Amino acid sequence: MANDIQDTKKEEAAPVQKEERTRERRVYNPSVDIIEGKDGTTVIADIPGVDEASVDITIEKNILEIYGKVDPEIPRDMRLAISEYGIGDYHRRFTLSDEIDRDRIQATVKNGVLRLVLPKAEKAKTRKIEVKAGE
Repeated sequence: MANDIQDTKKEEAAPVQKEERTRERRVYNPSVDIIEGKDGTTVIADIPGVDEASVDITIEKNILEIYGKVDPEIPRDMRLAISEYGIGDYHRRFTLSDEIDRDRIQATVKNGVLRLVLPKAEKAKTRKIEVKAGE
């Protein structure tokens, strides 16, 4: 896993932490890809059914938290007879290192895919040091 971001997701066999929720919904851990580059880290999360108005991304202390709300669209006067997959919200937490510039984080959502760009802080970037001839 990338050095600048750590997933706080527990092992599958670990007991599930009970959290009080305001919505009676299933909550899934979305699948993510974490791509580390020289200028920062990109997190790509699959959150089908979520758009920019229904996703909350917060940072408190060093914890980046993603919460996506899904409201299923069932036409009026109809009911769901068969479902091929479960419908629910999405929640994921990551611990950020001090190398991430929190003020320049960017987030976009398109077609159920969340893309977070976490740029490195200037002090954390690799710099080339100029070497001069001695006197």
